[in-house]
Amino acid sequence: MEYPVYLQLRGTENVYAVQGPDRFWECTRIGGQWLRQDVVCNTWPDRQRVLDMLEDGGPWEPISSQAFLGPWLEDATEDGQGAFKVKEHVDLAPWTTFGISAHARWFVQVTTMGALREAMAWAEEQKVPLLVLGGGSNMLLHGDVHALVVLVQLTGIEVLSDDGQHVEVAAGAGEGWHDFVMRTLDEGWGGLENLSLIPGSVGASPMQNIGAYGVEIQDRFAWLDAVRLSDGALQRFDAEQCDFGYRESVFKRGQKGLWVIVRVAFDLDRSSILRTGYGAIEAELQAIPKTQRTHRDVSDAVIRIRQSKLPDPKQIGNAGSFFKNPSVPAEVAQKLFLDHPNMPQYPLPDGRVKLAAGWMIDQAGWKGHKRDTHGVHDKQALVLVHFGGGTGLEIWQLAEDIMASVKQRFGIDLEPEVNQISIPRKGGTEA
Repeated sequence: MEYPVYLQLRGTENVYAVQGPDRFWECTRIGGQWLRQDVVCNTWPDRQRVLDMLEDGGPWEPISSQAFLGPWLEDATEDGQGAFKVKEHVDLAPWTTFGISAHARWFVQVTTMGALREAMAWAEEQKVPLLVLGGGSNMLLHGDVHALVVLVQLTGIEVLSDDGQHVEVAAGAGEGWHDFVMRTLDEGWGGLENLSLIPGSVGASPMQNIGAYGVEIQDRFAWLDAVRLSDGALQRFDAEQCDFGYRESVFKRGQKGLWVIVRVAFDLDRSSILRTGYGAIEAELQAIPKTQRTHRDVSDAVIRIRQSKLPDPKQIGNAGSFFKNPSVPAEVAQKLFLDHPNMPQYPLPDGRVKLAAGWMIDQAGWKGHKRDTHGVHDKQALVLVHFGGGTGLEIWQLAEDIMASVKQRFGIDLEPEVNQISIPRKGGTEA
């Protein structure tokens, strides 16, 4: 079955859009106004209701999308199908933080779920792969992309609940991550301040479980909405379903390439405890008495630290930390410490030990390494940089050289944090 399915309750003006097996939108007429609800079916009675709505011969009859959108959009802020225009041979350099020239065979920007579903249907009809692009901050394109590249620009920020201290706020996947964090601080909502100045979009944040300075997305995550590529179903995922790990989620493993994240919600707190014990944050805040420090102060400190150590993608192409910090069994860490007494090590709750990939890369002599068009940042060895004119394959070759070098010296396998993208045309030269 393809979703959404548009229905009307026979004998009434009430209309519905079944978004998936456990989700529907409902418009019911109350007096002279429409009551609109997005119903997430967490219990069996609600899920049975969805099955009843889809049953042949029942009181719900099919209608067109236009017949549903009329009541749904009347005096509402939700938009409908949205503009849908496919372009060809589009250079993706402006849409990725590495700034490497690589062309999309087809390209479309979507600002609504309707347009997103149109893009999915177009790719299905044309029998071409579909690549979803958000902020473009966590990918390395190995070459031209023979696919429909969909730039997701669904925006909007909505407060869902607020009891005076705790706030649940949802943001469209296309919102810029740093801008969203700044908005939360403007409103006095704490919890995301340690994640300031991370490039990318809100939609990419749970996929990668982004983290910095002792905080990860999972610490403040409430839920996300995603559209399934196979049938257009809209589904809500809670933290357990996302199966978060270190720079990981189910969307990078078992469900990779099956969903498009469209909205993410966070649990924030006006009185949340400030996290200042990681990295150089405490040193940056020394001049401010502890009793006077605010979430904004922590954010400002994080921004200063990041600006002092990390290159601005607007100035030098990069995707932030290219490699993950590996974790190893305690006995392996102990042996490494005996051989390398200065090696930073961080015990983990599960008994394993996290190692500093940047330190190992530095010790292996790669920090500041330069090749003609690219290299390793001179202040942070985790970051690979693109000066201009390089290719994704050249940068990947550098990454492979670094991984081999670290393996030889320390016996540790490094793993890229940045997604590697390669979708060439099958069987010939690009048309």
